[in-house]
Amino acid sequence: MRLLKAFVADRNGATAIEYGLIAALIATALITGVGAVSGQLNNIFTTIANQIPALN
Repeated sequence: MRLLKAFVADRNGATAIEYGLIAALIATALITGVGAVSGQLNNIFTTIANQIPALN
């Protein structure tokens, strides 16, 4: 019984889980942001490429 109480009172694992959740949230935000920016950059470069005459 004493071992079970010590296990329940131990908070070290909770901190690691919290850091893991924060890292997952940051990674999700970065992936979403990069996806939005890459689409806009693709449109900009396509517009620039269409305005440059072909070199033949």
